[in-house]
Amino acid sequence: MSTSGRGLHGRVLDTLGPEITAGVYPAGSVLLTDELAQRFDVSRSVMREAVRVLESMHLVASRRRVGVTVLPSAEWNVYDPQVIRWRLAGADRPRQLRSLTVLRSAVEPVAAGLAARHATAEQCAALTECALGMVATSRGHRLEEYLVHDMAFHRVILTASGNEMFARLGDVVAEVLTGRTQHEVMFPDPDPAAVTLHVQVAEAVREGDAARAEALTREITVGALQELDILAP
Repeated sequence: MSTSGRGLHGRVLDTLGPEITAGVYPAGSVLLTDELAQRFDVSRSVMREAVRVLESMHLVASRRRVGVTVLPSAEWNVYDPQVIRWRLAGADRPRQLRSLTVLRSAVEPVAAGLAARHATAEQCAALTECALGMVATSRGHRLEEYLVHDMAFHRVILTASGNEMFARLGDVVAEVLTGRTQHEVMFPDPDPAAVTLHVQVAEAVREGDAARAEALTREITVGALQELDILAP
């Protein structure tokens, strides 16, 4: 959920969050709540609420009589979808995309193999429906529509794995896919071979072929890394 939908403190976060993740305020910088409230023309209570959100992401630490201190990036909750979104909006986008795609390549093939063993009939049907939706929107520069089916496909894979840790990465993968689309780190139409691979993964999961599901998903993630070499070197 975008912070822009959460009132005044959301408006503050939409500016301050990206500034912190982009390094406008380096680690160790001290921000004063009163000065921030004046800058954003909001009350101190609104500013405190915004700071609490940033603290929950481990971007800052607030101490009485000291102020709000920006924490080193090593302490940030880099799995928080909002932090991912802010980082992808900054100059460090290529490195962030690569880091997240490497994470996907480590997790999703294993998840697909597990899904082939554990997916329910309903999950198999949902996966096939997502793959067909990707096929239907893969031509004609319909990336926003394609994205909806692509995100849903990968969520089903992670959930159907039966591993709750993998399932929780659904939001992370969704932010990666959304970031690639919104920041135009995609070809105008998806790679036809990648679309076909998604269909084949759905088939392998439905057939209970764990080795094939894992191998095909690995091909998808390798292809995503190769696209980054071209589009976000």
